[in-house]
Amino acid sequence: MNAAWPVELVDHDVGLRPLRRSDQERWMALRTDNAAWLDPWDATSPVPVTGRAPTFAGFVRSLSAQARAGEQLPFAVTWGGDLVGQLTVSSITYGSLRSASIGYWVSQHVAGRGIIPTAVALATDHCFFTLGLHRIEINVRPENERSLRVVAKLGFREEGLRERYLHIGGRWTDHRSFALTVEEVPEGLLARWHARST
Repeated sequence: MNAAWPVELVDHDVGLRPLRRSDQERWMALRTDNAAWLDPWDATSPVPVTGRAPTFAGFVRSLSAQARAGEQLPFAVTWGGDLVGQLTVSSITYGSLRSASIGYWVSQHVAGRGIIPTAVALATDHCFFTLGLHRIEINVRPENERSLRVVAKLGFREEGLRERYLHIGGRWTDHRSFALTVEEVPEGLLARWHARST
C-alpha cells in the first residue's frame, strides 16, 4: 500500500519533511560547507555525465515525482526546524520482497547529537507500520565509522560484505550491509532507540 506524499514525521526536535524549492540556499550552503565531510561517502557516476546540471528546483521536482510514484521517500532532515541534512528511503519494492534501503547525510556541526539515529528510526517505523514494508537495509562503507555507529546504536543486524557495491570517488567501493525486519522491532524502532539512549 502506498501512503500519500508529502509525509512529515517528527520526534521532539528531529523532523523529516519533503525537500522544498525554498530550501535551495540552505541546502547548497550545507553541501558547500560540508564538502570535505561528505565527499568521501557520496555516490558518483561511473560514466561521464553530459549536458547541463539540473537546477535545484528541477532536483526537487524530480524527487517529488518519484515520491508520489511510491519509488522513494526523499526527506529533508530538520533539527529544531532548521534543515541540517537529508535522508532518502530508496529502492522501495512491494510484492513478495517488501523492502527498501535508507541512505542519509547530516551536517558536521550537528553530528553526534542523535539526529540521524532518530531520523532513521522515524523513517523505518513509517516504512514498517504505514507502508507495510518488511525489511529495511542500510549499506555502509567499512571506513565510515560514524555511519557504522548509527546502525550499531539502532541494532541493525549485519548481513555481510557487498564487494564493489557502489561507485564513490571514481571507483567501485565495498560496503557492509545491515538490515532489520519488522519482526525484530515489534515495539517500533523509535521506541527501541529511545529505550537504548536513556
